Amino acid sequence: MNYLMMKNLCAIFILLISAHTAIAQYDPSKISKKAVDLLEKGIGQAQDGDFKGGILTIQQAIKQEPRFLDAYLSVAGMYSEMKNYQQAIDNYLKAKAIDSIYFRDYNLNYSINLAGKGAFQEALDAVNVFLAIPNLNQQSIRAGEYRRKTYQFAIDYAQKLPLGAYRFEPANMGDSINSNMSEYYPTITLDGKELIFTRRVKGINEDFFGSVNINGTWSKAQPLAGNINTSSSEGAQNISQDGQWLIFTGCNFPNGYGSCDLYISYLTPQGWSVPENLGWRINSESWESGPSLSPDKRDLYFASNRPGGYGGSDIYVSHRLPNGQWSEPENMGPGINTAGEEACPFLHADNQTLYFTSNGHPGYGGDDLFMVRKTGKNTWSKPINLGYPINTIENEGSMVVAADGKTAYYASDRSDSRGLLDIYTFELRNDIRPSRTLWVRGKVFDKKTNKGLPSAVELTDLATQDVLSKVQTDETGNYLVTLPVGKDYAFNVNRKGYLFYSENFPLSQGAPDSTFNIDIPLQPIEANASIVLKNIFFDVNKYELKPESTSELDKVVILLRDNPTLKIQINGHTDNAGKADDNITLSNNRAKAVVTYLATKGIELQRLSFKGFGATQPIADNTTEQGRAQNRRTELKVVSQ
Repeated sequence: MNYLMMKNLCAIFILLISAHTAIAQYDPSKISKKAVDLLEKGIGQAQDGDFKGGILTIQQAIKQEPRFLDAYLSVAGMYSEMKNYQQAIDNYLKAKAIDSIYFRDYNLNYSINLAGKGAFQEALDAVNVFLAIPNLNQQSIRAGEYRRKTYQFAIDYAQKLPLGAYRFEPANMGDSINSNMSEYYPTITLDGKELIFTRRVKGINEDFFGSVNINGTWSKAQPLAGNINTSSSEGAQNISQDGQWLIFTGCNFPNGYGSCDLYISYLTPQGWSVPENLGWRINSESWESGPSLSPDKRDLYFASNRPGGYGGSDIYVSHRLPNGQWSEPENMGPGINTAGEEACPFLHADNQTLYFTSNGHPGYGGDDLFMVRKTGKNTWSKPINLGYPINTIENEGSMVVAADGKTAYYASDRSDSRGLLDIYTFELRNDIRPSRTLWVRGKVFDKKTNKGLPSAVELTDLATQDVLSKVQTDETGNYLVTLPVGKDYAFNVNRKGYLFYSENFPLSQGAPDSTFNIDIPLQPIEANASIVLKNIFFDVNKYELKPESTSELDKVVILLRDNPTLKIQINGHTDNAGKADDNITLSNNRAKAVVTYLATKGIELQRLSFKGFGATQPIADNTTEQGRAQNRRTELKVVSQ
């Protein structure tokens, strides 16, 4: 039993034997000693953690003394500790019916249970009655005013954003996932096939368990294979979207920098590897926990109470550098962090929506769940409270949202729990869902040998030229990424010894949750090798480069700088519409425009040449628009290395 619970129960007993100052009809001294003894016995049972037994014992006292108001108050307090708010309310009302004046001091506790049921207006009325009591001590006033503020927040929230048809119906994930021990901190892979969570084993040790979704049914959870679970406690984990990395919190590990550090383990054919400390930039002498990787593994969000923050614990972000190391963590600032506690960040697969817990922003009391959306490269919206009934008067813990943007997972000790905390799933309300996403998977490989090539795949928003994601493939060249719907993208890959890959994909019309397969062949750098520059754009019959071409051209600049002896020729091509001579001139001017741009970036002219071929070298049928679009192209050809 926790300290607060014991203190509350002791307070019930103290109130029982103390003199009540208000003028009331109820007189505790007239209650029989036998009934009082039963009440004291029941309170003792509750203090030992046996609430059900304590309630049954006190109900025997009530049978003997039907107007035993203090017994009803004690039963109400025990039901409240069990989060059985309706039974608590019913017993408070029975006590109030006996003597409303005597009951007046209990309106604060009564209000808390009303709020637990979502009756916030009634809760506000009750706490106002409590605060109207003359000569309340400062501690009671502070407690009452705090609750009044949270109830008013809940009322205002409901008026601004009525729930409408939304129903919050968390479903227990069943015996395959949950046990009579505590299960919590769920994390799920992008494809929704693997769920990993923390289980408290034998009441003290925390280990990782995993379950696989097979045709909609979760397999019996098993300890993770490999070397990740130890005799120490591992918890608060996050699996990368591709299922290859697991970053987690380890406390009091032998190689730790502070009380709790962040560690990483990699999936191998033999299971999960021996965990590695993420190092001194991420970890400090303070507490670090709650990691969340961005879907492209470039950003790591976590909570820390290191010095220099805004409150007890703040949310930080660190960026993965080109050498694989992590940058110095950046505090996410006062827009997200407060003088209170922020923790449990979770970045959705859309790479734009971040959920976290906080007790510093206005809410329902305790830790609430909040959401922010990315508004720019390093800027975020104001935090949005997820609202009742997702948030309650209790402390809400970590929550993750599947790639579909609507299915959420969290831990709770609801009435249908198998024991202590269980993992539940529920559907998010529409307005607090992340962006819908597309899934893109594929393989980067050598065009000549078909061998997979470990590479970085960069995805750029064609409209804004913002790099939305930079995904590292696995060792065999496979990659998996999610992208927000409604956008067109450029895919670029640079790898030493190869011409870079460039392709644009009009995915803006793709349906949410669609899966695209995009394999990426890389052409080795050798004489006469060529690639089509897919993201070079001109207006019809014009040769001025459009602004959205610069991202691609800058890749050519990088290629030439990385290979200082490389000489190239830019070839321009058109379809067969119009006069042949005009097409030759147009294609020549377009190729020249590319060379001119490269020269302005410092590439020596002797390494560059250009030529326009008009419609003389078609690669597709000019009788269809699709074929003509393929023929209108700009090529890069290797002259010499």
